Amino acid sequence: MALTQTDLDALDRAIASAELTVSVDGKTVTYRSINELKRARDHVSSVIAANTGKRRSVFYFSRAGSRD
Repeated sequence: MALTQTDLDALDRAIASAELTVSVDGKTVTYRSINELKRARDHVSSVIAANTGKRRSVFYFSRAGSRD
C-alpha cells in the first residue's frame, strides 16, 4: 500500500487535535505518544516527497501545556 496525501492529512488532524488514534481507509493505528505520531508524520511526508520529487514540509502543532 502506497502512502498518500490522505494518510498525511489524517496524521496532521490527529496531531492538531492531540488524538493518538488515526484511521484511514478502514485501518486504524494507535500511537503511544504525540512524539511517535510526529515521527510517523515525518516518515509519511518523506515518502510522499520522494515519490513526487517535491521537497517535504514539516509542520508541528502544539497545545499550550500539553506533554508528549
